[in-house]
Amino acid sequence: MGARAIAATLCDVQERYDLFTPAPHPRAGETMSGAEMLVQVLADEGVDTVFGYSGGAILPIYDAVFLHNEANKGSMPLIVPANEQGAGFMAAGYARASGRVGVALVTSGPGATNTVTPVRDSMADSVPIVVICGQVPTSAIGTDAFQEAPVPSIMGAVAKHVFLVTDPTKLEATVRTAFEIARTGRPGPVVLDVPKDVQNWRGVFRGSGRLPIPGYRQRMTRIGANKLPDAACARLLAALETCSRPLIYAGGGVVNAAAAPALRELVRELRIPVVTTLMGIGAVDTTDRLSMRMLGMHGSAFANYAVDDCDLLLAIGARFDDRVAGNPAKFARNARFIAQFDIDGSEINKVKRVDWSHLGLMPEALTALLQYARRTGFKRDWSDWHRHCEALREKYAMNFDRASALIQPHYVIEEINRLTRGEAIICTGVGQHQMWAAQYFDFRSPRLWLTSGSMGTMGFGLPAAIGAQFTDRGRMVIDVDGDASIRMNIGELETVTTYDLPVKVVVLNNCGDGMVKQWQKLFFKGRLSASDKSLHKKDFVKAALADGFPYAARLKDKADVPRMIEEFIRFEGPAFLEVIIDPDAGVYPMVGPGQAYDEMITGDFIASRKAVEPTVPGESEMF
Repeated sequence: MGARAIAATLCDVQERYDLFTPAPHPRAGETMSGAEMLVQVLADEGVDTVFGYSGGAILPIYDAVFLHNEANKGSMPLIVPANEQGAGFMAAGYARASGRVGVALVTSGPGATNTVTPVRDSMADSVPIVVICGQVPTSAIGTDAFQEAPVPSIMGAVAKHVFLVTDPTKLEATVRTAFEIARTGRPGPVVLDVPKDVQNWRGVFRGSGRLPIPGYRQRMTRIGANKLPDAACARLLAALETCSRPLIYAGGGVVNAAAAPALRELVRELRIPVVTTLMGIGAVDTTDRLSMRMLGMHGSAFANYAVDDCDLLLAIGARFDDRVAGNPAKFARNARFIAQFDIDGSEINKVKRVDWSHLGLMPEALTALLQYARRTGFKRDWSDWHRHCEALREKYAMNFDRASALIQPHYVIEEINRLTRGEAIICTGVGQHQMWAAQYFDFRSPRLWLTSGSMGTMGFGLPAAIGAQFTDRGRMVIDVDGDASIRMNIGELETVTTYDLPVKVVVLNNCGDGMVKQWQKLFFKGRLSASDKSLHKKDFVKAALADGFPYAARLKDKADVPRMIEEFIRFEGPAFLEVIIDPDAGVYPMVGPGQAYDEMITGDFIASRKAVEPTVPGESEMF
């Protein structure tokens, strides 16, 4: 939770106890429709872009957005996707790239249900979005009316919170509360289900107020007030003093909490090497010599070996999930001391028992630890460990078949990375291309890496890239996608050109579901059941041209890779590049489900501490 969120929470507490009187809203006392009130609150919350698809049950709010933009010089553009799932992922891409709350606005019934996947995806990756759904009139709820869906029942299992607004006098307060819940604590998606009669109701706009949610606010206040005490700092530094091979394990919580600057300062001061999760990429500069890059199922071999070798592990905003700690008992097997920072108490000791923990705001906690270390003159020489990590990085470096006559996807990414230099926003779908991108791109800053981590949602990349581009029209945004993944939301190609966004889309085409095929080759004796798409007739370049891309090309000759990649990246405006890659290129290293890092398969081009043959995972461990 950042400073703005803490301030909002404290503001609520002060308001409830009349400790101050806020300045009146300039429109307070005006008579408005519920739809107009909702849109005004969106404006008050700083919403500058809304993603959504219209329909009968949401029309009053759409009209209110139109009128708001007419009166305010288009300050809240409404971006129309190909479908509502696209709207949800655009809102999530916006939120992931900016750190602000993304907003999706959809109609009832199928409009709402089409957002279930992006809502669950955002919940799994702690992304703050607000999804506003139209609903049939309150009198028709429960009658199976046209385009009715039980949104609270459906979304309640996948969202951080759901509101069904049946009392129109509470609409204004409910919208403010939705934003508060989405952005505070561990961020997440909040769904507002707004019946059409509530949208059409007319009443007096108050201009202030939130719902009474004392339990949630008290919990947020306790977390915000839970400072890292000197005694806890002393205990953690005492453990660091006695260890010889410390390692920081940083997760997506660092990025979500805007704690990357504090983490980087701590790393620079204490000189502790860092591995990151898939979601934590960018928390530290990947080009820093203390960065050991990504760990886990498809993490670098040197990162995983560093985890095996460390004797103290400091987990920061990371949750020991199954893609990292597939075998919890053997994860960080030599660590005599494990510490954990988090904002969500349910994550502490959930998978891996720790020796020390702190529940609180991450930037403040890391800063407190650093300040204590400086005050007490903490110094420790870990040069032997640094040399060991450097040796791991050199001996077990990432590599691929560089001599192949076929285009290797790793080579394509290296060439893009050479030009973007770790400064572009990289979005991905899900599959092999996602892992190659995580392994071979550099990221100099947080919020440049946008991917569906926990849910692994194919079709995420393109709409997320669109949402990200709306946060900064001047920033280069690249969707690195796969031929199977992009099919899921390929209709959003037209959204790119409709709004003339300079999004770059590169499709690594290996004729099918590449990651599934890799598993089938390793564990199912090469039986490619329903994963081979080599007979499909899709012409991606023609599809991009049909959707208005001014640059659309196919790259199939290895000799043309440097020239065409540069041409693609330098093109001003929307650009589409299909690359025909080696269909047998695999993602390595690979740690099978439920396996430990010493069972890691490194393939033919990455060194291994020992030869490991793939074994068939148990039924409960598949994928």
